[in-house]
Amino acid sequence: MDPSFSPSLYFGSCTGCGKAVYGEGRACRAMGHLFHDTCFTCCVCSEKLTGKPFYTVSGRIYCVKDFMYPGVHPSSEVCNSCGFLLMDMVLQARGKSYHPSCFCCVVCRQSLEGQQFTLDAESRVYCVSDYHKVKAPLCAACREPILPTEGSQGSIRVVSFDRNYHPKCYRGEVNLI
Repeated sequence: MDPSFSPSLYFGSCTGCGKAVYGEGRACRAMGHLFHDTCFTCCVCSEKLTGKPFYTVSGRIYCVKDFMYPGVHPSSEVCNSCGFLLMDMVLQARGKSYHPSCFCCVVCRQSLEGQQFTLDAESRVYCVSDYHKVKAPLCAACREPILPTEGSQGSIRVVSFDRNYHPKCYRGEVNLI
């Protein structure tokens, strides 16, 4: 024990190293625990965190910079679109999590927060109109996409011999050759 410290200035044991904490101004209290100033550090970069913002995950302490870097700590809450951590508001769609600003149509980039949307087989997000434009079947007669009529949510088509037709393009002719 350092002779310059008086036993009357004993504050307790440091949660970081387990040693006694003596003297004013040499320790801090965080998360209900006592730490030496030199022991209250980021578990990744060892930055001293006394008086600074920090995060904890599973009992480990992180500085802001290291906490924000994806892959540094065990967290499954990352945005399905950009891959960065979800910190504030999280938008969930079909079991996946997004930043509200990342939840947008892959074609027109319009935000889809609170809007109707659809996903393709690769889980890419589309506004309904762009999904129909990109994924609509082509008419076998005129080669134009078969889109929903204005104001409706679905398209009407005729399917004959695994070919798609607009109702106005289908002639009902059967070629048995």
